Parts: sequence; structure tokens; C-alpha cells
Amino acid sequence: MSVLPLVFTSGWASGINAYAVVLLLGIFGATGLTDEVPASLQRTDVLIVAAVLFLCEAVADKIPYVDSVWDAAHTVIRPLAGGVVGALLAGQSGSLSDITAGVVGGSTALASHFVKAGTRMAINTSPEPFSNVAMSMAEDLGVAGIITFAMFNPQAAAIIAAVLLAAGLAILIFLWSRIRRFLRRRAQRREEKHLAAEAREATGATGLPPR
Repeated sequence: MSVLPLVFTSGWASGINAYAVVLLLGIFGATGLTDEVPASLQRTDVLIVAAVLFLCEAVADKIPYVDSVWDAAHTVIRPLAGGVVGALLAGQSGSLSDITAGVVGGSTALASHFVKAGTRMAINTSPEPFSNVAMSMAEDLGVAGIITFAMFNPQAAAIIAAVLLAAGLAILIFLWSRIRRFLRRRAQRREEKHLAAEAREATGATGLPPR
């Protein structure tokens, strides 16, 4: 059986939470739930690092604006993780070229990452923090659920991931106006901080309040 559905699903999930994907796949492989997971993902050191980074993401992902900074820092990490995981899965099964699997996993992860990052920008235009917590928990549960389901029915899981990706892209287009508003507010805050810093410097240099 081709490993492509699992590669696609893991790529979609990696774009949302790459550390959870590595951790779950490693645990499933180490416990003997599946033979599709390569030994490199089952190593104890890999599982420990993935678990620690997953906990870090679980905290950062629930704090307004911090989540967007975290997403920006992972614009390269998540697609890279999706590509590496895809290539490793293909190498384990031998039913798909490593390069093809890497491209599929990486490009799918990049698309779902943009959906996640863009949605978070839109959510951060709201002053309350509860929507960030709710969205983060929904994303974590979604990744855990679909990766677990993919172990038993990879084709159906891939279809679900494709539908979620398409829906996410549609929502991202719909929310683009809110995202632009968020970016304008962030740029305005940076400008205000810059002007305030200049005012403090001027006050310190002259000993007089700025005019």
C-alpha cells in the first residue's frame, strides 16, 4: 500500500504542530502500533526533544501575539519537518520516492502553516485571549486525532486533511481583511514605541520635557 496518504496527512499536521506529529509517530512506532514509522523517529532522544518542544509550543500558542511570533519563527521549521517526516516515511515503506514524499509533505505543511499563522493573526485582532486558547486546544486535538486515525485508515485521514486544508485556505481568504488590520496595528505599535523611545532620549539629553 502506498504511503502517500500518510505523508500528506502528516504534512498537513506538521504545518500546525510539527512537534506533536514527530512525538505521536515516534510513540506509535515504538509501541508497535504501526510498522510505517522509521526507527529514527522512535529514538528516545528524538522523543524527549519533541516532547519538550511540544510543551513549549503548547504554552506559546495560547498567548496572544506570542503565538504569531512563534508562527513566524516556524515558517521554515514546519515545512522542513513535514518534508523530512514524509521522506522518512517513504524510505521506511519503499512504496514512494523519498524526494517525492519530501516535496508532498513539505508543500502541504507550508500551506497548512500559512492557514494557521493567518488565522492566528485574525484572531489576535480580538482583545480577549480566550479565542487563542480555544483555537490552540482545537488544533492540538485535531492533530492528535487525525494522526491517530491515519494509523488505522490513512486514505480516509488524507481526505479529511485535504478537506480541512481547502476549508482553511477559504477561511484565510475570507479573514484577510482582519489580518491586514492586525498587521497595521502591529506596525503602528512599533512606530509608537519608536517615537516614545526617541522622546525619552530627548528628555534625558536636555533634562527638559519634549515640546
